[in-house]
Amino acid sequence: MHFTPLRFGTAVLPLVLMLAACSGDQQEAPLVEAQATPAVAPGSTAVTAARIKAADSTPGEWLTHGRTYGEQRFSPLDGINADNIKELGLAWYAELPTDRGIETTPLMADGKLFVTASWGHVLAYDAKTGEELWHFDPKVPKDYGVHACCDVVNRGAALWGDNVYAASIDGHLRALDRDTGEVVWDVDTRINTTDSYTVTGAPRIVNGKVVIGNGGAEMSVRGYVTAYDAVTGEQAWRFYTVPGNPAEGFEDETQEWIADTWTGKWWDNGKGGGTAWDSFAFDPELNLLYIGVGNGASWNQKIRSPEGGDNLFISSIVAVDADTGDYAWHYQTTPGDHWDYTATQHMILAELPINGEDRKVLMQAPKNGFFYVIDRATGELLSADKYMPVTWATHVDMETGRPVEAPGMRDGNSDTMVSPGPSGAHNWHPMTYSPDTGLVYIPAKSSSSIYADDFHTLERDAVWHVNYNVAAMVGMPDEVPAAARAAIGKEALAAELIAWDPIKGEAVWKKPRGYYSGSGLLSTHGNLLFQGDLTGTFSAFAADSGDELWSYPVQGGVMASPITYTIDGEQYVAVAQGWGGETGLPFGSVSGPQNMINISRLLVFKLGGAETLPKVPVVEQQLVAAGVEVASSEFVESGRGLYNLYCAVCHGGNAISAGLIPDLRYRIAEIEPAWQAIVIEGGLAANGMPAWKEYLTPDEADLIKEYVKHEAVLGAKRGERRLVRAP
Repeated sequence: MHFTPLRFGTAVLPLVLMLAACSGDQQEAPLVEAQATPAVAPGSTAVTAARIKAADSTPGEWLTHGRTYGEQRFSPLDGINADNIKELGLAWYAELPTDRGIETTPLMADGKLFVTASWGHVLAYDAKTGEELWHFDPKVPKDYGVHACCDVVNRGAALWGDNVYAASIDGHLRALDRDTGEVVWDVDTRINTTDSYTVTGAPRIVNGKVVIGNGGAEMSVRGYVTAYDAVTGEQAWRFYTVPGNPAEGFEDETQEWIADTWTGKWWDNGKGGGTAWDSFAFDPELNLLYIGVGNGASWNQKIRSPEGGDNLFISSIVAVDADTGDYAWHYQTTPGDHWDYTATQHMILAELPINGEDRKVLMQAPKNGFFYVIDRATGELLSADKYMPVTWATHVDMETGRPVEAPGMRDGNSDTMVSPGPSGAHNWHPMTYSPDTGLVYIPAKSSSSIYADDFHTLERDAVWHVNYNVAAMVGMPDEVPAAARAAIGKEALAAELIAWDPIKGEAVWKKPRGYYSGSGLLSTHGNLLFQGDLTGTFSAFAADSGDELWSYPVQGGVMASPITYTIDGEQYVAVAQGWGGETGLPFGSVSGPQNMINISRLLVFKLGGAETLPKVPVVEQQLVAAGVEVASSEFVESGRGLYNLYCAVCHGGNAISAGLIPDLRYRIAEIEPAWQAIVIEGGLAANGMPAWKEYLTPDEADLIKEYVKHEAVLGAKRGERRLVRAP
């Protein structure tokens, strides 16, 4: 029996499920009616556009996601610098309320730090002492994680007036009072509640409007971006990134003309995708908002748009009028994307001398492996160079602005390796640009994948499946050739820190950074570049040379981006930690830090800081399969295919969890009597494990159980052990 391990872009799409292990109150958060009272109280220190524009005049604060509208993540502060960095120590830390997937960029205004955590928690702290001031819990039902392709993460908040704005994984966007955390207004950003819409990105606020996108392309949704009035929560405009069903009419002229770039019934075969799940930037002089648009749904263009076409605006950068949402221009990085090459990665605005002329540019290093420099007023492509190994295209034609694809990359051949893979050469982790060095710093990584057509599937799971990194890692000999599995092994999922010259289009220096990807980045006028990694180290490098100048063991993986600020003339560096996301769930069988105890904290450093982190008590558990009896190999192999289709993305390939989601092999003897109640009926829905009765029959659930038992026995024979937190 043949099973394809991973399927993306179907209406059901059960495989990409975040079977959340977090516990918590399951009551719904109360809805609060929009209030017309001003967002700015008399005598307050309100956050305004003028204040954000003047960020370099008040460098001690961090008022918006990328510090400035241009998203450079560069700080003019130099109190902490390359000469005294060795004196940097921990000033204070705070435990965060969720135990995985921390991707937030903190904000600092008026002496208060604001951070988000998974599911959409929002917290405020005294930025000097670490005292918790308030904590907002959106109380999202934990089994809503079933709708999230890549964990229940949250990348941050926004500040405007006297409010904090943040979204939760279930698509709700809220304005919270900055002093109390009380809800001012609450809107549901989803166009419906039947499709699997999620929000993981940080909102931006431009011209008094809160801008937010959404995720869900892998779960078959139609992408869009919405702007809401920051005071009332009323919708100001909505921009759809892909066209809808022509029979229902188009929302505007833009939707009508981009529909000509699609074929077939894309509105049925994945609904187009194109979700704008992360990056935005804003030029207040041009009044243009820049939107990074994601992949198509389904991934396989042969199904999504069978006669080809560019499929606008997937995998594109789109500029729109910030007041109206009207289309201005676009540049498509991967026309007719076939490989999940999103253009949602971090965008940076800067002024660069290009051919002797100062140009206002937008820079991006999207998943597809090319670094783009674009005129941000017109959308003209200025340069496109490979920053990591790329095989899907030979180069970008500068006359047409289009990539020149290598032969055979769309053939769907199970022997063809494609680089980068769907994890990309760079994912969501933010870059930084230093005007001091003139370099862009990229948290890049190597990856390769096999994209194989397979239309012989169960009728209920129809559209696109792909043999890719996880498929190769789970070690299925009938699915992926041995040479291909070796090529996609742990060594290939290696992180690099690249210092990139955007004018010359080449790397100045590179640093290996271990497994998968280093964290987001911060550069400073002190000739410093800060980055964490998944092994539990937070480091500082010389921005000009790449030399490592300082490191600190923080006990757990770091993915998020650091910031820096000042209080009473003293400079601090803050970073949130907590491993998870795409790498933390499916890659269990090959994950470098799979035996690391995950910790979620906010860490704040200063010169002379003397605080210490508490030792985390751990115990070692040995995998024992006593009393576990396995069915015949035929049943095990059938269960293997079902497991890899429905369970591997959360519980890990080969049933080996990376530790963030329960490792079923260690619990199978305990939970076997309740297996049907858990898997089919949702007995652990409150913990994040949804009911599968709409997708699996009881017999199929039993086949999965037999496969887990089989892997438990194999692991016990290998003498497998793991570390867990002591109770």
